[in-house]
Amino acid sequence: MENKATILLVEDEENLQEALKLNLELEGYEVTCASDGAEALQKTEHEFFDLIILDIMLPEIDGIGVTETLRLKQNDVPILIVSAKSSSADRVLGLKKGADDYLNKPFNLEELLLRVQKLIQKNKRLAQRPGMDDQYSFGKNTIDFKGQTAINFKGESIELSKKESMLLKLLIENKNEVVSREKILQTVWGYQVYPTTRTIDNFILNFRKYFETDSRNPVYFHSVRGVGYKYTE
Repeated sequence: MENKATILLVEDEENLQEALKLNLELEGYEVTCASDGAEALQKTEHEFFDLIILDIMLPEIDGIGVTETLRLKQNDVPILIVSAKSSSADRVLGLKKGADDYLNKPFNLEELLLRVQKLIQKNKRLAQRPGMDDQYSFGKNTIDFKGQTAINFKGESIELSKKESMLLKLLIENKNEVVSREKILQTVWGYQVYPTTRTIDNFILNFRKYFETDSRNPVYFHSVRGVGYKYTE
């Protein structure tokens, strides 16, 4: 059975929040709600979402601030801003700060649902880009993703766990780019399961022990504090 797409709905107007939640759930989405910007950011720390529907005028931190913070943290979740501010300057600012789409209030419910569907589908297509071959070599290390084994620079054979293999593949597919913690959680641990950052750190430490000639001065596997993790060659 396919996982339901998950949406974070950030709206401080209670009646509108309830109405939108109900309609999104009727469309088959799993909806989590937040009533202010600070709460929204807190929820994104611990959960993965396929989409965020975000009001601009929020208590604590406004929608623009939430968008900017998420993008600075390398969280590339699609964001649909809904706002009573309809000037083109507000629209441009929202898109400039990293929103994917912008809808003015009051909006047509059917249009909102259509935009939600399109953003989620587009994001899923991007996530399913073609992967790499079953084997990959770097330095004097070779990884066999299919067999979940590796031969390291010392000629040692290493049995990899499924999650180690998945994390290695994800980092190597995004070579020289920082992969955010959120993306790792989504890809390796799946929906609604949240290990701590310490768990991911331990995996990176293992990779250094396996594949780096000097694990204290890594060449390949890096932690980027507060942002994510990176494989470089």
